Amino acid sequence: MHGLRRLRSERSTIQVLDQRSTRALVGLADTLVLGFDGIDFLHALTERCVQLLDIDAAGIVLVDQQGTLSLVAASTEQTHLLELFQLPNEDGPLLDCYHTGHGVGCADLVAAPPRWPRLAAGDRGFAAVQAVPMRLREQILGALNLFSCSPSDIPADVTAVTQSFANVATISILRVRALRHSEMVTEQLQSALHSRMLIEQAKGVLAQRHHISIAEAFTLMRTYARLHNRLLSQIAQAVISQAPDIADLTMAQTRPRRRGVALI
Repeated sequence: MHGLRRLRSERSTIQVLDQRSTRALVGLADTLVLGFDGIDFLHALTERCVQLLDIDAAGIVLVDQQGTLSLVAASTEQTHLLELFQLPNEDGPLLDCYHTGHGVGCADLVAAPPRWPRLAAGDRGFAAVQAVPMRLREQILGALNLFSCSPSDIPADVTAVTQSFANVATISILRVRALRHSEMVTEQLQSALHSRMLIEQAKGVLAQRHHISIAEAFTLMRTYARLHNRLLSQIAQAVISQAPDIADLTMAQTRPRRRGVALI
């Protein structure tokens, strides 16, 4: 009897996940229109992953023309730090996923397998990771990565939904190529990475000017871009160049500095 109830509960959970993920995928697909903001789309996708899949963070990395993986979207800045830490070491599930083209996970990063001797993500707040490839046939564009704060195997149904999200991200990138007949996929990826670099710089400028956190600066810039129907990368470039047409965003305001406890 207890086994039957548990089976029914699991089936109900899977059905709810399927329904919610289907609605999310449809919503994301509706944004794939001419002129859509690729970076903002990928960022929204990572946010949907966190909302739907009972995980703590998500991030997307893409490969550039030199074959180097770089972060282009993340649900939190903490994920950004994790992936920047992981990539240069050439160690961990993320890189294995990219090189093999198959999903790779680790249920306990603190006790990482011998094949990842330099992986120590537990100190950064995450205990488990699942990476799924962003690929079209034999061409691998990057990977979508899920992070959990507690050690656990990510269920197969969640991994399957994650792969669906990765497929949507891949389609979004390739659709840009279809709309821009003269451009190659590598050129679009390079453009996305360049946009991310501009956004990172602009976040720092706004954070310093308004005395706010990096995450708050990103939210401020993203909201401004949406309200004015402009690309996030365009707003970032305008912030960096101090363009007069966005003075209401970049103009320093008098705000009290936050007081915190000294760490050292």
